[in-house]
Amino acid sequence: MARSVNPLGSPLPLVAAPMAGGPTTVRLAAAATEAGAFAFLAAGYKTPEAVAAELAELRGSTEAFGVNLFAPNVIPIGEADYLRYAARLQPEADRYALDLSAIPPRTDDDWWQDKLDVLLADPVPVVSVTFGLPRPADITALHRAGSRLLVTVTTVDEARAAAEAGADALVVQGSDAGGHNGTHDPHRQITPTRTDELTRAAIAATGLPVLAAGGVDGPRAVAALLDAGAGAVAVGTLLLRTDESGASPTHQDALADPGFPGTVITRAFTGRYARGLRNRFIDAHESQAPAGYPAIHHLTRDLRRAAAAAGDPHRVHLWAGTGYRNARRGPVRAVVESLTGGL
Repeated sequence: MARSVNPLGSPLPLVAAPMAGGPTTVRLAAAATEAGAFAFLAAGYKTPEAVAAELAELRGSTEAFGVNLFAPNVIPIGEADYLRYAARLQPEADRYALDLSAIPPRTDDDWWQDKLDVLLADPVPVVSVTFGLPRPADITALHRAGSRLLVTVTTVDEARAAAEAGADALVVQGSDAGGHNGTHDPHRQITPTRTDELTRAAIAATGLPVLAAGGVDGPRAVAALLDAGAGAVAVGTLLLRTDESGASPTHQDALADPGFPGTVITRAFTGRYARGLRNRFIDAHESQAPAGYPAIHHLTRDLRRAAAAAGDPHRVHLWAGTGYRNARRGPVRAVVESLTGGL
């Protein structure tokens, strides 16, 4: 398939993927754009005030960037299942003197409307959405504000639904991608899905421009996804150990530790499927982990933070895609150049 035009207009057909929870920093986004890539800020888990502050800070370096939001897509969990899992995890929390029974089930939409209001009042060129589709009125509002809408899709059916809803482009996410899977149906078992094959199928089904994500472990992977028809390729995991990354030292060190046997898809940490390094927490609890997002995310959040601060890689999520072995120390610019030098 002939290579497509980059739908984001950046000098290079490469995108610094939004990695919520800390890894994506303003410094990382600025460095990526300075190197010729397109960058997304990750609004997930941040307060609306924090998002507004990051927008203002990044605008000191560039105007060509996007913001990623989590679409409201709550996975309900019954109280009995929640309490049962909390009790199961309490011995893990005891190490850090945390009482999980004191954390009530919390269901929220990650300040969706408030963050949307920030982006409508202070528009950015591109808004991407993960976990589902915005409401029609929200899509209309973003378009009226002058923002293009990208929707993360993990199946051809999701791609068609996004196109019908009014998405301007698609973020096609294969199952090799690190972090949360963007499936619109959070109860769907995640099955192996090649990013290049899904890219071809999504383009054939919708005709929309595609940003391809998942399984990027080097320049050959970037070239293969561009050859599959993607207009740009997203990289996340290979940026985790860069100088500008906000990933914890515990996370960064684990990516280079040969003691970790690989990545798996798990919902043990957040109640929603995500890919990360296999560790003892996953081995111990995945078989009993309930679906329940964001309640399980909030239940384990303080435990994960404490473990990361203590240098304990076996009680924290270590989100990573399958190409994690190629994550290297150094500046973001070096990663961008290494992935695009032969294009």
